[in-house]
Amino acid sequence: MSTTATVVTVLTALWVGFSAFSLLRRAEWVVKPLTDYGVPRSWWPRLGAAKAAGAAGLLAGLFVPAVGVLAGICLILYFTGAVITVLRARSYSTVVFPLLYMGPVIAALVLGHLA
Repeated sequence: MSTTATVVTVLTALWVGFSAFSLLRRAEWVVKPLTDYGVPRSWWPRLGAAKAAGAAGLLAGLFVPAVGVLAGICLILYFTGAVITVLRARSYSTVVFPLLYMGPVIAALVLGHLA
């Protein structure tokens, strides 16, 4: 794996991990939109855990590539679901936020595991 791929993967894992931590900590700037989108409160711990697992999987993928590929695919599916949720809530001005997380995941996957 190239240095660029490693750096992108680590930064992406930190970015997604920060998002998971913020959700699990119930930071106001994270949970208010979830409430506005109609995401049930009971889902929040599982969503945070899924993000945390994805971030850990990206890091594990540096040593076991198949784990990184699976984590990347799962995170892409996760953030695709987030985009759909935002669009269903008709919050078009905030659809960029899940895309800001999905983009680096795709880059890490392509650079490190598919290239």
